[in-house]
Amino acid sequence: MQFSEQWLRSWVNPSLSTDELSYLLTMAGLEVEEVTAAAPAFSGVVVAEVKEVVKHENADRLRVTKVDAGTGELIQIVCGAPNVAPGLRVPCALPGAVLPGDFRIKPTKMRGVESNGMLCSGKELGVPDEVDGLLVLPADAPVGQSIREYLQLDDSLFTLKVTPNRADALSMRGIAREVAALTGAPLQAPACQPVAAVCESTLPVHIEAPQACGRYIGRVVRNVNAAASTPDWLRRRLERAGLRSISVIVDITNYLLLELGQPMHAFDLGKVEGGITVRMARPGEKLVCLNEKEVALEEDLLVIADDAKSLAIAGIMGGLESGVTPSSTDIFLESAFFHPEQIAGKARRLGFGSDSSYRYERGVDFTLQRDAIERATQLIVDICGGEPGPLTESVGRLPERPAVTVRIERINRVLGIRLAEEDVHAIFQRLGFEVVPIEGGFCVTPPAARYDIAIEEDLIEEVARVHGYDAIPSDAPVSRLRMLPLPEDRLPRSQLRRQIAARDYQEVVSYAFVDERWEQDFAANADPVRLINPIASQMSVMRSTLIGGLVSVLSANLNRKQPRVRIFEIARVFRKDEGMLVQPEKVAGLAWGSRWPEQWGVPQQKVDFYDVKADVESFLPQAEYRVAQHPAFHPGRCAEVVVAGRVVGVMGELHPQWVQAYDLPSAPVLFELDLQPVEACIPVKARPVSRFQGVRRDLALVVDESLPVQTVLVALQQAASSLVTEVAVFDVYRGKGVEEGKKSLAFRVQMQEMTRTLTDDEVEAEVKRLLDAAALKAGAVLR
Repeated sequence: MQFSEQWLRSWVNPSLSTDELSYLLTMAGLEVEEVTAAAPAFSGVVVAEVKEVVKHENADRLRVTKVDAGTGELIQIVCGAPNVAPGLRVPCALPGAVLPGDFRIKPTKMRGVESNGMLCSGKELGVPDEVDGLLVLPADAPVGQSIREYLQLDDSLFTLKVTPNRADALSMRGIAREVAALTGAPLQAPACQPVAAVCESTLPVHIEAPQACGRYIGRVVRNVNAAASTPDWLRRRLERAGLRSISVIVDITNYLLLELGQPMHAFDLGKVEGGITVRMARPGEKLVCLNEKEVALEEDLLVIADDAKSLAIAGIMGGLESGVTPSSTDIFLESAFFHPEQIAGKARRLGFGSDSSYRYERGVDFTLQRDAIERATQLIVDICGGEPGPLTESVGRLPERPAVTVRIERINRVLGIRLAEEDVHAIFQRLGFEVVPIEGGFCVTPPAARYDIAIEEDLIEEVARVHGYDAIPSDAPVSRLRMLPLPEDRLPRSQLRRQIAARDYQEVVSYAFVDERWEQDFAANADPVRLINPIASQMSVMRSTLIGGLVSVLSANLNRKQPRVRIFEIARVFRKDEGMLVQPEKVAGLAWGSRWPEQWGVPQQKVDFYDVKADVESFLPQAEYRVAQHPAFHPGRCAEVVVAGRVVGVMGELHPQWVQAYDLPSAPVLFELDLQPVEACIPVKARPVSRFQGVRRDLALVVDESLPVQTVLVALQQAASSLVTEVAVFDVYRGKGVEEGKKSLAFRVQMQEMTRTLTDDEVEAEVKRLLDAAALKAGAVLR
């Protein structure tokens, strides 16, 4: 919403500067996006009358003029404008004037002829003008008056960012009421007096769709001069509100739209057959709109029609055929209220909108129609002449404005201040609300223009706005804080992030909306959770795995020549489970490139499965690993992660097929785990340190090449007694001394007793127990 500050101050003129007024509106919820000058800065330009024009003796396109600029003598000025002529009143820049762009005027000679000033065009002054040449002023413009004063150029243009719930602020009337309520300055609204009927001409009006049209008022005005010129004051206000002047009748209806917030339309009476009916469109109807676009009218569109055809799409745009032209002599004025739900979304569906639809779909004051048509009629009669007829009115279903109860105690508790009952009462009255005092508060009925007032909290917000947000102290809340228990069996999310980051990973955040191809490639998910209204075609489904997002981030880093990438993400995934949507949390990571950052002391080595396995074990030490198959991973380099007998995730190298499909130079290593078992940690238990020396025995066991190391390790750990404090593998050997198809696994067995030194017999018995268990469960033979 754009408007002129001078226009606003003709309604309400608080003792505030432009900047203070801008701040006041912004703090009251009507954000001022921009304040600009109506015209650029210039000085020394006055109204002048051209007295004489003769041809320049040395130039075909120049004229030598003599003008009266109110100085007491005629001034000679050389001018090249094609429209210069005796008798015109135009802007004249006198010597010493400074025009926009710091262009200074001084006496000079043009082709040998002295010129003591400059006659100006609108463009040279930064003033909108459609004339090619000098800016022609009205014949009654006072000679010698400053052009800035005459054209009221010392004005500021406010641009408001009006929220959808504040449709009342889309007019000068609404903004002025707001300023008056905020400042207490008196409101001086233009009078909307009834215009007496001069002729008896009427058109019958009938509302056939009362649920869509609440009120329709019409008036015939005969013998108007539709070719009359729009007055400068009206044209100026339209232009400074961002609208261009079209023709006088259209300009008047647009002016009422800006002044009162009531959309209006004028029909050429000679093109209306019979009466006016407000009805829903009929099958097969078409209408050529004012924008020359032909629209096939669907049955849910509300139209204004005569006895033969549709004339306009109600609340959106009039028809081209029935529109007023400069040759029109008789017109029919329309002022109506259409329900917001009837108009909302229709303009967007048609592919075009209008200022009328913008207001109707947000809500128009349903008591305003009569005042608006009276005001428009008076302007038409004053500017174009004409003989107005009596009003014809039809009423359908009008909205209700139920009263809302607000409690003083509730206001003070929400705002954190103490307001007296009389202060709250005064605020509501300044806003134009009907207020009835009740015990402990008020029963408030909002005006017809305030569609945003429905519950108690809305009224509390109004009190806060008018009282002033900056007048509410920003006191810090006072409360007692106590330390919350932190269970030892749960790993805090922040600590998990720090642990993974300590392994040289960086956290990323990716969209939960992904390409459907990712779901098929990385999860073999043929039935993902689809979005009804995706924000982009490549973000049409919800992810059931984090792998796709990590691979996408890897590709982005590789495109930017990153030599080493280690990333992780903690987020939700989404999948269907027996018709229900489940949203488990996952933690996933990806490593690609060298094992260590490039340095002189370590040779470059590519990160592998075991590097990432060590990373996973750093925050999930109780996990076991089994060979697995997964659509995202290499068939022979993939393992499932098992905790307490339950599969909690998977890790491995990316499948070669996807390495090629996603244009990666080599395969990254990834893991994806359920977050819940990762956060479930084993509580720390303290134990004393033994004073006695421990015993270590190394066992080299020969097993089948295909046997996983995990099988032998678990067998040894399960067979170990309380004397064994650790069993770990430290070497794998293949080669001389080990027959083909076999491998040698070396295990470190650490034994220790807390109260005494172990004997050789106890150690040997324990070693024998371990060897027997390995032979029985894994077929292992001591090397």
